[in-house]
Amino acid sequence: MKNLLRLQDLSIEEINNILDLAQSIKDKEISPLVENKIIANLFFEPSTRTHYSFATAEARLGCKTIDFSPNSSSMKKGETFYDTIKTFESFGVDGLVIRDAKNQWYKELIDKIKVPIINAGDGSADHPTQTLLDLLTIKQEFGKFEGLKVLVVGDISHSRVAHSNILNMRRLGIQVFVSAPDIFKDNQYNYVDFDEYISKVDVINMLRIQNERLEKDCKYNVQQYNKEFGLNNERLRKMKPNAIIIHPAPFNRNVEINDDVVESKPSRIFKQISNGVYVRMAVLLTILKGNNHE
Repeated sequence: MKNLLRLQDLSIEEINNILDLAQSIKDKEISPLVENKIIANLFFEPSTRTHYSFATAEARLGCKTIDFSPNSSSMKKGETFYDTIKTFESFGVDGLVIRDAKNQWYKELIDKIKVPIINAGDGSADHPTQTLLDLLTIKQEFGKFEGLKVLVVGDISHSRVAHSNILNMRRLGIQVFVSAPDIFKDNQYNYVDFDEYISKVDVINMLRIQNERLEKDCKYNVQQYNKEFGLNNERLRKMKPNAIIIHPAPFNRNVEINDDVVESKPSRIFKQISNGVYVRMAVLLTILKGNNHE
């Protein structure tokens, strides 16, 4: 695995290998180190969890980290996205972690950038490490994927997490259902009623409304959205006894998820964040060790 651009480019075996490695790191069965490697984190979109969990993962692996800020870079002088990436490659870094608002931004880098690239999110298309940490959280809970049922709820059309999760969860044998208001539907999916299916699934995957990606004329009423698609205590009581809640975060409190549900008993939101570090350590270790081997 030279790069991680889309999770669907990996085989099921490769996905499970990363999850197993992440779990081994979490359980302290191994203490991996990749010393003297330099990783550049280039986030052209704001991020807290993904950016700084990668930075934490890099620190725990013994890597040195460079954190790039476009607002204080030569991009303010007109430098292009490609030239910025090429500059960091020229510095001699050993890996690039990149996020950008453009779908499939990596297409202009393939065969031109020789340094390993990890996709930390591209527009509304893919978020491979988020899907991996969601899968790890689910596997820790249920010990399997085959036969589980997941309900993905919210802003489907603008969510890279939704697109990545739906596709790859189905590849692993999970039955995925989708629920969304009309203004946030992606027509490639079939949709179910939120309240009808909430009691039928093992995992409820809530999504944030991607306000930064909405067209100016895309209007929604916060109170109405919360009433129809918000996860509240009333809906919590409809869940199966052992069902769990996941959310990629950041979450809009009292919009798609109410305050008293964020840290409720079924919620695994902050566990997901912890798992993100172990998953990103596993991805970095797999890529850096693999390239060393080559």
